Amino acid sequence: MSIRTRFAPSPTGYLHVGGARTALFNWLLARRHGGSFILRIEDTDEARNTPEALDAIFGGLRWLGLDWDEGPEVEGAHGPYFQSQRRDLYDAWFDQLVALGRVYEDSGAWRFRFERKPLTVHDLVCGEVTIDYRDESNTPDMVIKRSDGSYVFHFVNVVDDLEMEVTHVIRGEDHLMNTPKHLQLIEAFGRRPPQYAHIPLILNPDGSKMSKRDAGAAVGDYPRQGFLPQAVVNYLALLGWSSKSDEEIFGIDELVHRFSLEGVNRAPARFDLEKCKWMNQQHAMRMDVAAFTAAARPFVEAAGLPVPERFEAFAAAVQTKVRLLDEVPAALDFLLRDAIVADPQAVAKVRGLDAVPLLCGPLVGAFDAVAPWSAQAAKEAMAATAAAAGLKPGALMLPLRVALSGKTQGPDLADILELLGKDRCVQRLRDFATAVTTS
Repeated sequence: MSIRTRFAPSPTGYLHVGGARTALFNWLLARRHGGSFILRIEDTDEARNTPEALDAIFGGLRWLGLDWDEGPEVEGAHGPYFQSQRRDLYDAWFDQLVALGRVYEDSGAWRFRFERKPLTVHDLVCGEVTIDYRDESNTPDMVIKRSDGSYVFHFVNVVDDLEMEVTHVIRGEDHLMNTPKHLQLIEAFGRRPPQYAHIPLILNPDGSKMSKRDAGAAVGDYPRQGFLPQAVVNYLALLGWSSKSDEEIFGIDELVHRFSLEGVNRAPARFDLEKCKWMNQQHAMRMDVAAFTAAARPFVEAAGLPVPERFEAFAAAVQTKVRLLDEVPAALDFLLRDAIVADPQAVAKVRGLDAVPLLCGPLVGAFDAVAPWSAQAAKEAMAATAAAAGLKPGALMLPLRVALSGKTQGPDLADILELLGKDRCVQRLRDFATAVTTS
């Protein structure tokens, strides 16, 4: 039988990273074995459902690259894929329980009659978990149909999994204690249960439960902050799963190839936003320049910076220097604008250096005489200027960087010289001379 997994979110808020990781693990298992990944929307809570939340689910999954084989906007043989549209199916399955004598009415609601015996869950991550149903005081019969006629989660969840022929249910371990109830229902229907795998919860770095207000919780924030989807997928995959190697940076194809439920850890995973940013930088560094340029351009345009024809060369200069795409505008600002505002601390750091007088006089003339201009020719002029003053070329590098960029860090000096061009380099040296002599 082909593997069939599902992700069944409720459209009552944004897509949480915990839900996204659950979707990812289900997607990876299905892709690993050539199976099907189903998206099912649990939208029976009409009071809390919102179109915005539904859009957040669809948009978040698509941004992460987690396409579904069956579900909304794709459809398939086991639809409809919104629980609100499946009432007739639920009624038919409920009637089966009535015919079997497994339900009874209680104050207008309907309860499912448990079999009074121990029941063991054979979980692919957590191992064997047994619930003893012989003590009715601890395990009262379960309401499956409310007095208003609506069905509870446990019932519709089981029916949907059976109807959609789900073979593997991968979900958070907070659902582990629900599973014996589900197995009792499945036994009553005389059906074979799916295999269950309850994955560890995601915690904050301090060990507290990750809430919707915590940094990094909402998947929808990641694109706006300049994260790359492949980096976020990589990071989420390693929250609770191990590749059994020292490697940490994986493309999606490699994750599909390596993923297995045997690699899922039992212990809770701790979310580290700084580690996620680091991983984003690793992926950005590995992109080809054209792809990085295309990803960075919208952020530069949104910042109101001019985008030159040679923008790819400008983007390439900072590709290894930024962690997030939203850092690109600040990293390129001094290259894309004619005038700069120097960091006072950077100017103060170099003001007293022996090389500064050379920048304010001889180097201006040396740069002005370079023809044709190139980074190599400019560096040769800088070396000759330093040698004439009895200094090594390295003595000029930091003050020259500050003079040209207003910062102590940034792109390679050669890139700065090349991208600024002769006229702007000469003008900024003159501006720097004024700044250090008047401040």
